[in-house]
Amino acid sequence: GQSASTLAWVGPIPMRTSTTMRTTRSMPSRPATTLCMASDDFCVAVLGDLHIDPRKMEDYETGRAQWLPIIDEAKEAHGNVALCSLGDLGESKNCDHNPNNPSELFAGTTICHETASDFLGSFGVPYEVIGGNHDLEGIDEFSTDAENLDLFLNAHGKPSPNFIREIADKTLLVGLSSTVFRDAKYTSHEVTVDKEQCEWFEQTLQDHPADEGWKIFVFTHAPPNGSGLRVLQENHVVNGCCWLNHSNDAECRKFIELVREHRCIKGWFSGHFHLGQDYQDSITFPTIDPKDGPYPNRGSCVFVQTSVMRSGSSRDGRQQSRMIRGNKEGFEICTVDHKDGGKVRLDATITYRDDTNEVGVYAHGDIADTDEKFFKVYQPSAGDELHPPDEGYIGDRWTDDGTLLVVDEITQDTKAWWNMACGRVLGMLNGMLIEYDPSTLAPLGLIVGADELVGKKIAVIDSGLEECLIDDGELNPGMEGAECEGMEAREQAVLLIDEADGQVTVVQPNEDGSYWRKIVRNKMIRMKEARRIKAAKLFAEDELKFGEEAKVVPSWGPYMSTSGTAKKTGVAGLTTKAENM
Repeated sequence: GQSASTLAWVGPIPMRTSTTMRTTRSMPSRPATTLCMASDDFCVAVLGDLHIDPRKMEDYETGRAQWLPIIDEAKEAHGNVALCSLGDLGESKNCDHNPNNPSELFAGTTICHETASDFLGSFGVPYEVIGGNHDLEGIDEFSTDAENLDLFLNAHGKPSPNFIREIADKTLLVGLSSTVFRDAKYTSHEVTVDKEQCEWFEQTLQDHPADEGWKIFVFTHAPPNGSGLRVLQENHVVNGCCWLNHSNDAECRKFIELVREHRCIKGWFSGHFHLGQDYQDSITFPTIDPKDGPYPNRGSCVFVQTSVMRSGSSRDGRQQSRMIRGNKEGFEICTVDHKDGGKVRLDATITYRDDTNEVGVYAHGDIADTDEKFFKVYQPSAGDELHPPDEGYIGDRWTDDGTLLVVDEITQDTKAWWNMACGRVLGMLNGMLIEYDPSTLAPLGLIVGADELVGKKIAVIDSGLEECLIDDGELNPGMEGAECEGMEAREQAVLLIDEADGQVTVVQPNEDGSYWRKIVRNKMIRMKEARRIKAAKLFAEDELKFGEEAKVVPSWGPYMSTSGTAKKTGVAGLTTKAENM
């Protein structure tokens, strides 16, 4: 953890906040010999998802050894140094850590957070940490999220899930934690920032405006919707755990709206995807040259993806951390490459033009293998006054009767997107039907899996009663009857057409109007479902004498795995064949 003495050189920052959200630690007065803020230079070590496995500490020991000379050099140069961990501190599996419970997951337990605290506290500088989607996963040790959160805070010396630190003159580090796991409405691996933290964050931005010279660097486990960072279609997108507060439309979009409104936000660092830092789109700039495409509308903020330290946690073989080096003129984003002896590589330079504008320059292009499979997910582009929509846009192909028909049979390579009359945006990629955010056009989630969609056609038709439609006249006839209550000006139906067997499937939206399938449920529920399936299987084999070939089929929906990934939408026994569980 962190002691008061290690924090003595960081001055507290008075903040207007609610009594439930403390923003600073209680700290003694600063020693006269302290170097803090003697200059405007600063250095921040940013560590991605650690997923510590106490049986495999070699990579962590190597990584720390590589960081220490970098940190010591910055401490000697100016003293404005800190470390920030982006959460997911423990491995989400049993690590032989509890002989009394050989099935207990390591993540989220007391021993997990104490181990992480010892590690993070061994770099010789103060550390800050935020909670990721696995940090409250001590489900065998703690019965509630509140109990698990208390352990997390106590282990790391945190008074609250959020943090704020003035690293240099008018330069703040601000962090927000995920505080929901057991109580998640959908997938437990959604990164959910609670209402109190969101309100505190907005107030912090209002209290530190750009026109007064404030510069804020934000740290969250997952990035916000609209960041433009490389994401995993086959994992985080289809399961609704890609962005902060992903499953709630308004909350999910709120973060990018704050970025656009408050140009004091200069950088936003996240992890979560376990992808490396060699891709150019692991960093996205707030503005780009018009010749390169439409204006991205990301305020004054540079979004930055952070990789992992341990080889066993990497999805693409990279083992890297981030470093921020800055001063009053701007900042550099660097990679510390743990597979290359801790070599420091410059990735991007951001220069402040004034308090609300900056220029970013990449130091290199993609550094990727020729067989790289972690491609950037296709994201539609609506264009702007200088650029037309991308070639996948088919929203200009509506017929006079209001029908949009995708004529060609859909394949894995089909790319197309359009706006529904209600404002929702749908599109196809990799044989899947995906919903995109109307404002940022970032992918939200899976509507129809390739298992149901490939080989079929899609039609969008008017489905409202004719007498309910509103015309262009001032009297607006229609919408008079009770049967029209609650209808939109133009109601539509999305159809899947299977010409081979003459079947038409209606894709119904959710109750909130969204289309993406929120089918990945809370992990606690899924674990109970898996145990019921296992018990039924044993009963069928032993008591009913059905043998090992016994067929056990769940009655609920397509998703019964505890793995956290749902790539298919077919319902066993209904739209696809029943599966032997």
